Amino acid sequence: MSQTSVHSSPPNVSSTGKRRNAANSWDRKLPMLGPGDRIAEGDTELVLDILPPDLASVAFEKLRNEVQWNVMHHRGGEVPRLVAVQGEVEPDGSHPIYRHPADSSPPTLPFTPTISLIRDHVSKALKQPLNHVLIQHYRTGADYISEHSDKTIDVVRGSKIVNISLGAERKMTLRTKKDALPAHSAGDDGEDETKRATQRVPLPHNSMFAMGLETNAKWTHSIRADKRHIMSKSPSEQFNNGERISLTFRHIGTFLAPIEGDSKWKIWGQGAKAKTKEEAHEVICGGPEGEALIDAFGKENRQSEFEWDQVYGEGSDVLHFIQEGQGEEIQENQ
Repeated sequence: MSQTSVHSSPPNVSSTGKRRNAANSWDRKLPMLGPGDRIAEGDTELVLDILPPDLASVAFEKLRNEVQWNVMHHRGGEVPRLVAVQGEVEPDGSHPIYRHPADSSPPTLPFTPTISLIRDHVSKALKQPLNHVLIQHYRTGADYISEHSDKTIDVVRGSKIVNISLGAERKMTLRTKKDALPAHSAGDDGEDETKRATQRVPLPHNSMFAMGLETNAKWTHSIRADKRHIMSKSPSEQFNNGERISLTFRHIGTFLAPIEGDSKWKIWGQGAKAKTKEEAHEVICGGPEGEALIDAFGKENRQSEFEWDQVYGEGSDVLHFIQEGQGEEIQENQ
């Protein structure tokens, strides 16, 4: 469970920053939603104590030690948290691929033991396959992820995007997309920003946030920076010295496999041009095709009535791309 803002620290000065601060102050006054509340489009829920106590009590420390953490870059800068990717890796090296705006992504490694235990438990609870996980380590309250919608070119249609939170509680902020505002109020100022429907959902240790694709289509989500001194935070926010590990499990329908005798990869499945492994094409890096996929990601980020078949239906064989100073900013993905 995207670009403006892949900065390791917030931008300086400017009226934009002042508007954002005003919006953040207003945002903090919103009521908190939890289990049983209607969240976003109603296809999304928060479940507490999702893992059994014996696993929940050790999962954070085990993951911090067993996961191979990476620094990921977007638009030339470090994203403000550590990341790792794991998935179902077959004996021939084939594995699911989840694509989103980044200069490049960490390698997909096989599920480690603790991730496997968590995945099995969550998959049974949801009655849904989960073959891929994006793991993120929020080291302090200053680490964050910008407002975005997840990119669904590779996500099996009709499935849920599932986020498991371990460690310190952070707040998920959901907001309807700007294009849902009436035309006369879709401006840039903070007052217009507050007209977007906004919800806040605390994500405590051992909770599951299961997001439906209708919510992902019509709302953005983010984990905003919280730079308050740790001693001014609640006990659940201070837990694990303010560190949080986030596991975003997905059911992915697009796959990569190494080309035998070569260092290159081939791609097939839901989000690729070739739909079967036998017809798989060699991956593309950058170029016009990369720019086209970045543009498609931007549309999904902005449009409440995103036409999946029209934009993604033909598929794309792009794997890596770097967009330098082109088009509007797009957010990174959780």
